[in-house]
Amino acid sequence: MISANELRSKYIEFFKTKGHAEISGKSLIPENDPTVLFTTAGMHPLVPYLLGEPHPAGKRLVDYQKCVRTGDIDEVGDPAHLTCFEMLGNWSLGDYFKKESLTWSLEFLTDPRWLGLDRRMLSVTVFAGDENAPRDEYSAQVWRDIGMPVDRIAYLPASDNWWAAGPTGPCGPDSEIFYWVGEGFPPAGSNKGTDSSNWMEIWNNVFMEYNRVDATTLVKLPAQNVDTGMGLERTVTVLQGKTSVYQTEIFAPIIAAICAAAGYSYGGDADRDRSVRIVTDHIRSATFIIGDPKGPLPSNVGAGYVLRRLLRRAVRHGRKLGIEGSFLSTPAAAVIDNFKGAYPELDENRAKILEGIAAEEEKFLETLKTGEHEFEKMLPNLLKNPSKIMSGRLAFKLYDTYGFPIELTEELASENGMKVNREEFDEAFKKHQELSRAGAEQLFKGGLADSSEMSTKYHTATHLLHRALKNVLGEHVNQKGSNINPERLRFDFSHGAPMSADELAKVQTIVNEQISRDLPVTMTMMKLDEAKLSGATALFGEKYEETVKVYTIGDFSKEVCGGPHVERTGKLGKFRIQKEQSSAAGVRRIYAVLE
Repeated sequence: MISANELRSKYIEFFKTKGHAEISGKSLIPENDPTVLFTTAGMHPLVPYLLGEPHPAGKRLVDYQKCVRTGDIDEVGDPAHLTCFEMLGNWSLGDYFKKESLTWSLEFLTDPRWLGLDRRMLSVTVFAGDENAPRDEYSAQVWRDIGMPVDRIAYLPASDNWWAAGPTGPCGPDSEIFYWVGEGFPPAGSNKGTDSSNWMEIWNNVFMEYNRVDATTLVKLPAQNVDTGMGLERTVTVLQGKTSVYQTEIFAPIIAAICAAAGYSYGGDADRDRSVRIVTDHIRSATFIIGDPKGPLPSNVGAGYVLRRLLRRAVRHGRKLGIEGSFLSTPAAAVIDNFKGAYPELDENRAKILEGIAAEEEKFLETLKTGEHEFEKMLPNLLKNPSKIMSGRLAFKLYDTYGFPIELTEELASENGMKVNREEFDEAFKKHQELSRAGAEQLFKGGLADSSEMSTKYHTATHLLHRALKNVLGEHVNQKGSNINPERLRFDFSHGAPMSADELAKVQTIVNEQISRDLPVTMTMMKLDEAKLSGATALFGEKYEETVKVYTIGDFSKEVCGGPHVERTGKLGKFRIQKEQSSAAGVRRIYAVLE
């Protein structure tokens, strides 16, 4: 039986035999990407290279990457959905394309030297074509050539077989591979197009031929790229003959810790089992988020709000299991111990994880107790309403007065056969900053890893700002994160006190002086150790490859960075700091614009 650890190793080893260089997975918190709160796919950190930037490790790459997606959080609890998952990925940056990608995918899955799956249990899908792009007959022909029966190939629309990580950016048709999870062997004519319930996706070959500029414009990328992804949890489930990701060793220690706290044996009751799975998923996600080198603690905005929601939902389902007090630190420790081999940062940040979870849990237990009590007081009158709709005004009162999250109000209402008037709630809440379940995608402007001209200018400006802050405040200043969109830059840095007006003025002046000097911006490839010895600054919490890009701005700044950047500082315009404020303990934040 192949374990998750063995699958990771085999995947990396296989693609190394095909000339791929192993690279490090990146942070869960994207750098310079205002469109998403978390790294949502294995390709996410590689977007600049898919758009044409040369990668220091070459044109064939392979890695494993931790990801978080919360768009389908309400589906979590079924046998397959997860908010935190691992992607095994390999890429061709303008090198090989569809034929090699599909052939190697099948080889890895079915060759006895690797995974040894039975070909008869596999089916595939290809893009059916639409008004934007043609039917992918080439991929279908490749599948037929390498032995896939015609009745196991389904042509599906863009909703199934077109991949994009965001509203803009690299995208293209994909070809997905499915494994039969029904009884016996799949019947003749069965594929994902004819039977969606008995085929589980285990592999996705994305052919990134296009860059989406806007909702109606696709342009061909300068190079045809391949982004291949295999979901580790689902594939391990198939390899071990299980019917649920939660039945594998990936989750067993976490489930055991939760059931011990609840005095419950998993498998005894459908509703309680669902609560166990929700707590299992959410505590794993929370542990990975806090344990990331750039990971936030629970808060009311951004990634911290998503984290808070995960933890608070886990607490509530713990209560459904009969757990009254704090308990999440124990399954969190199980997560750390189970994954520290692949992700050593979890063990390195153990104290931060356990303390952060315990503090949030204690805070929420009080909130939950009060909020549920107030809801129960409202319930008799609510049930008298024939429309079975709870007003958004009352839901907002629970939030505003007692700190009770709208999502939990909706869950309580649903359990009692009601819905919440969410539009009315959102209207009452418009002065507050919150990620609504339906509107998270619209929170930020710009596209995935926005590479527009202004974003590129802001990216370069962060280098000048970083060096200027070191010059004025001292070498202890280090970048702790940044967020860029076409309208402004946000820069977090280590510093223990608010900056004075004089210090801010000095920093702004220094940056503008470097802009007026029209300094050249040059890039050099070098070994990471060599880069550090040369005086190049490396970013906090970043995992670098052995060979890195070093961007030098005249005689002023030298940083390890993936780019993109302008060619000369004179293109930036006038730099102006809008405000400086606290971001976290020992971390300050600057907002600035180019005019």
